[in-house]
Amino acid sequence: MVAPLAKLTYQALQKGKGVFSLAHKEISLRLLKTMAPDAVVKTLPLKPGTTQALHDAMDVLLERDWQDGEDGIYPTDLLFSGPWKDWAARYPLLWLDSPATWDRLRRRDFQDLPKTINRRHYPAYYLRNFHNQTDGYLSDHSAALYDLQVEILFNGAADPMRRRLLRPLKEALPLLGGGEAPPRPLRILDLATGTGRTMHQLRAAFPAAQLVGCDLSEAYLRQAGRWLAEQPGELPQLVQANVEAVPFVDNWFDAVTCVFLLHELPRPARANCMKEAFRLLKPGGVLAVLDSVQPRDSPQFKVLSENFRRVYHEPFYGDYMADAIETHLEQAGFALLPSETHFLSRLWLARKPA
Repeated sequence: MVAPLAKLTYQALQKGKGVFSLAHKEISLRLLKTMAPDAVVKTLPLKPGTTQALHDAMDVLLERDWQDGEDGIYPTDLLFSGPWKDWAARYPLLWLDSPATWDRLRRRDFQDLPKTINRRHYPAYYLRNFHNQTDGYLSDHSAALYDLQVEILFNGAADPMRRRLLRPLKEALPLLGGGEAPPRPLRILDLATGTGRTMHQLRAAFPAAQLVGCDLSEAYLRQAGRWLAEQPGELPQLVQANVEAVPFVDNWFDAVTCVFLLHELPRPARANCMKEAFRLLKPGGVLAVLDSVQPRDSPQFKVLSENFRRVYHEPFYGDYMADAIETHLEQAGFALLPSETHFLSRLWLARKPA
């Protein structure tokens, strides 16, 4: 009786997040049309059946999410985990931030960043207001709102999508310690760790692993450190670094993860990121890349992807949709493992030859 009740609670939680997210986006759009009509971005009409396809894909995602918890891939309490009090406290800030966002949209100003940053410390492609966010990824204000914004964007499915890399990663990883005697903890690197949501999932699934997260944003790393310190488990090492040049020696990590990063990189940086992951992995190590679906794998969501690119200022997303990630992986030296699609995310797995 406990398991069915827990599953119903999980389903109710996810449905509630979905309804809340849809309501927020609908109200926000209506306000935008009323208060800043010249800032409204023209979108393409959805094709018949797209909405039903979304519902069906979401149902499959949530069933898989629950089943992986039941199978012990991660603790089932991870399914209910979230900084709920923080999100509730910060939700009004989303509305207070809206006028500034609308103003940037009206002015088409997508490089409206804090004047206090040293632009020489960042690649040019990073200096943008991705998702139309105030300060881009370069302030504590942005970091405080990011996770809540992403949850709303994906109708509460962001963490269930992130967790889809955990089962195949566990199944593909070499033996604990890479067969060394005595065994050592696995070393796992999370590229572009942001505020630490993927790191939180990894820590639950690999409690004995040595975890490292790297990101370009000091502000987002501070947010990750604060939030992860409040959760049980050893605090991962957090490093400020560009994913194209991570300050670790060759052949060090057993696994590298990369979640929702590649679509925000220009093509040369995407290729460099995959090459850097290859360098960092031990022979036999595994790379797990989770990112947006592409039309070649999910043609039913092509219009959704195009609208996302238009509405949320994703300057490299159009190129990403046409890019062959498998080719980057193979050119970096990886052997491809089976890939998977989950809702609006695509998972690529690859192994560095032993």
